[in-house]
Amino acid sequence: MPSLRKSLFAAFLSATALSPLGASAETILGALSKAYQNNSQLNSARAGVRVTDEGVAIAKSGWRPTITGSANIDYSRGYFDARRNIPGENGKIAITTGNFGVQIDQTLFDGFQTKNNVAAAESQVRASVESLRNTEENILFNAASAYMDVIRDRQVAVLTEQNLQFLTEQARAARSRFEVGEGTRTDVAQADAERSSAVAELAAARAQALASAATYRQIVGDEPGRLRAASPLAKLLPSNLDSAIAIASSEHPAILATQHLVDAAAFSVKSAEGALLPQLSASAGVSSDYIKNDPLSSQDGTTNTANIGATLTIPIYSG
Repeated sequence: MPSLRKSLFAAFLSATALSPLGASAETILGALSKAYQNNSQLNSARAGVRVTDEGVAIAKSGWRPTITGSANIDYSRGYFDARRNIPGENGKIAITTGNFGVQIDQTLFDGFQTKNNVAAAESQVRASVESLRNTEENILFNAASAYMDVIRDRQVAVLTEQNLQFLTEQARAARSRFEVGEGTRTDVAQADAERSSAVAELAAARAQALASAATYRQIVGDEPGRLRAASPLAKLLPSNLDSAIAIASSEHPAILATQHLVDAAAFSVKSAEGALLPQLSASAGVSSDYIKNDPLSSQDGTTNTANIGATLTIPIYSG
């Protein structure tokens, strides 16, 4: 199986790099190369792998600190009665306050949740890659089938047309023999019936050839021009059925993708169990408080503070 993959991959590269644009006939490797590059389903699967890969970076963010900044400012205005020391109408008072700060939080231990989340995300990526390989194999198989279907149905249409020409001559000959008295009306009717059946068969064969060409265009992404028959690949196949089953069991991408999904699910379970373990985090921050009174007050000025601490959380009961 590895040698088969290497042979096909080398053939794809050769077809991509060396096939001339003006070739008189398309080869099956050229068609597979076009399908590999142009097929919309395959391109969508590749984009899906890139999206899944972002999950690893998201999971790793659990190891990184969280930094937040805050700022607020407040302005208030009122009137003050200096004689009775109560709000009144003798004087105005305005107070401006503000606070600015930066806080950093770092998780030190989260019950191995981040570790298992990263492992689950990486297993998801591996499963996505294997799913992409499975899609590639299916698309290339369908492209090869469509290639051979076009060749087959075109040849069937040609042979059916030749058969119609032959039966047309047979019907003309039967009519000529009848006119000279060497045949019967039954012979003429039978020849005409066979010709009419051949006309219907030719219409069906041409319709099938057009349908196969449409399928080819959908999978390969290009019109089927002149197609060259492919060489047999029997020598690249496993020697017997048991070998084929053994190779498929250990290397088939659909099976490998499912195994990676099982691993991802197991890591997700471990991550959920981590929520039952103690959680430890550290934090540090600085802030500045500002106050200004109008008229001036002894409280006016700026106060700078800093803090650092750690928090240990132990789950006891969560229902």
